[in-house]
Amino acid sequence: MEWMQILGVVAGVMMLFVLWPAYKHWSANSPKAEKGDWQAVLLPLAAVVGLVALLIMAVK
Repeated sequence: MEWMQILGVVAGVMMLFVLWPAYKHWSANSPKAEKGDWQAVLLPLAAVVGLVALLIMAVK
């Protein structure tokens, strides 16, 4: 391993160490899913799928 790769691994481990308390907080205090949440996601997801399909058709 070169020194840049080692430095990258060390930086990644340090970032995980720093972000761990935030992860614990958000996983303990995250909002719970309610009825209708998935229906609210379907419209933007369908729009993205439609845009990708439109772009594929435009390239062909």
